[in-house]
Amino acid sequence: MNPPSDVQARWSQVLNRLLTIPSEDDAIRLADELAAGRQPRMLAFVNAHAMNSAVGDFEFYKALCDADVLLRDGSGMAMLFRMLGGEPGLNMNGTDFIPRLLEAYRGRRVALWGTRDRWLAAAAARCEAEFGVEIVSCENGFHAPAHYCDAVRRARPELIVLGMGMPRQECVARLLRATATGGPLIVCGGAILDFLGGKVERAPRWVRRAGMEWAYRLVREPRRLFHRYVIGNPLFMLRAWRCRAAWAR
Repeated sequence: MNPPSDVQARWSQVLNRLLTIPSEDDAIRLADELAAGRQPRMLAFVNAHAMNSAVGDFEFYKALCDADVLLRDGSGMAMLFRMLGGEPGLNMNGTDFIPRLLEAYRGRRVALWGTRDRWLAAAAARCEAEFGVEIVSCENGFHAPAHYCDAVRRARPELIVLGMGMPRQECVARLLRATATGGPLIVCGGAILDFLGGKVERAPRWVRRAGMEWAYRLVREPRRLFHRYVIGNPLFMLRAWRCRAAWAR
């Protein structure tokens, strides 16, 4: 484990870059602003797992700090904000916000890169049918980073949704932003393509409102998510309390 000072320094840097969204109107406005951009930009989401990963993975930490927009995701981060005396704003998780972005890109060129081919194809079909976007590139999430750099030059998408998982997608997004021509928005989407493709089912709405979607996902995928939630959540809270005490001093 990194020394506490490293945790505090890295968490402070990430928190200082987080954009909190006070209301639904602000979320709609943000989606429209992102869709109107003319320069390559990187959008990432920060949850408890991201904060833990930022401590142990320096390249991932740098990628987060270098993102153009960072949004607060999940009940753990809301607890951290409140512990530090801040207002967390809306829960801007990618599974809810990325469909809103896709709607803002209706009629425009979109690339979906991530997950396995079966779910990727289903996600692409759904995006075209539901959001009216033009899918110009589909790539599974297991190629070398250079493959996606070639793909962005060939396809010239206006929106790129990455579903490669954390921390890989953030490092790929950072590289793509440096490579891309035009002004694509590059979104680090985690499991979004699995959700859109039907591999993973969303928790019922009441579970999401209670901030317990992580528990629903753990029950459905215990082997894959055990370390993230059963080990990671208590570790996150321990670090949060230590940071709160240190910053209070």
